[in-house]
Amino acid sequence: MNKLRRRWMLGAGLVVVLGVGAAVFSLRATSASDKASDGKPVAAKPGDPAASAVPLVFRANEVVQPVMGTMPQAIEFSGPLVAPNSAVLRAKAAGTLLNLAVAEGDRVSAGQALGRIDMADLASRIAERSALVESAKATLVQAERTHASNERLAAQNFISGIALENSRATLDTARAALGQAQAALDTTRVAQRDAALLAPIAGIVAKRHVLPGEKVALEQQVLTLVDLKKLELAATVGTHEVGRLQPGMAVNLKVEGLDQPVAAKLARIAPAAEAGTRSIGVTVVLDNPRETLRAGQYALAHVDLPDPQPRLVLPGAAVMRNAGQDAVWSLENGLLVRRAITLGRRDDATGRVEVLGGLTLKSVVLAARFDNLREGSRASVAGATAPPASSASGATEVATAASGAAAAR
Repeated sequence: MNKLRRRWMLGAGLVVVLGVGAAVFSLRATSASDKASDGKPVAAKPGDPAASAVPLVFRANEVVQPVMGTMPQAIEFSGPLVAPNSAVLRAKAAGTLLNLAVAEGDRVSAGQALGRIDMADLASRIAERSALVESAKATLVQAERTHASNERLAAQNFISGIALENSRATLDTARAALGQAQAALDTTRVAQRDAALLAPIAGIVAKRHVLPGEKVALEQQVLTLVDLKKLELAATVGTHEVGRLQPGMAVNLKVEGLDQPVAAKLARIAPAAEAGTRSIGVTVVLDNPRETLRAGQYALAHVDLPDPQPRLVLPGAAVMRNAGQDAVWSLENGLLVRRAITLGRRDDATGRVEVLGGLTLKSVVLAARFDNLREGSRASVAGATAPPASSASGATEVATAASGAAAAR
């Protein structure tokens, strides 16, 4: 019994000694902490992630600052080039095509004879109707003489008034018959003139529809002529974009086969949308004095729309999207902060976006996406301040450098 009591008292004594030692150690640690608060560095506690993490240091070209700038937009539409000054030469009389003096690609002038249609019976028809005209003239002369004689007889009361009226009616009939015969002769002569195929406009032969020796019918297509000195691009624009277009706007055309854009002008805008679509037709006119362009070539039209007001812009490479929310990594008070932002316009040509909210001109953000970043991590920028985000080339250079830095980390 005494032995158990002695052991218990010995254990209690050890506990008291250990407690006193812990209290002394705590007082010394507190004293050391108070001394460190006067400006001396404090050792990080083991197991503390925030204290043990290595601060991130970004190069100057890995961060950007928003800048104020304009963001002109553009509207693009495409379609084939067409020649509005085109004409189709048709046969004005039925017959056999005797000859066709031009081929596809030949240049012709207005009024030039291009071919001839054989009308074998045309000469006999002209002779027949000429004879009818002469017969009608003789009948008219005889009717005029008879009516003049009847008028003298009626004045002497040798014939009745009815006989005089019949004579006048006969004269009128003879005059009408002569007019009818003359009209028939003129019609036949017009057909004779139309047997010669004449170019209606100056231009280039685009297509031959018949060959010499073939029978052609009345109004059958013989040749298609086009004038390439003025071309048009007929295309469609969405109803949500057409309101920003106006006739007279300058248009740049990128025509297939040409390295340089061609200057053109927006000529017309349709008054209504096409049936069953949400698009409205537009027409672009371009001069082609050297005829280097051809009808049917495909062209892409580009209309620049100036921006009347400055905007807060940022390289698009700096923006990340997660769960439908746009955000950037911002450096604030030496810490990384994931800052949600609101975007407006986008300029794919320059790689810039408009920031409507969430950032200011003094904000400093990472220029590209980095992997394994933690919000609240210590971070700083080495060297100069962040370069302005003013161009797409700069944003591309920053993104390339940033991706290399991320891979190194």
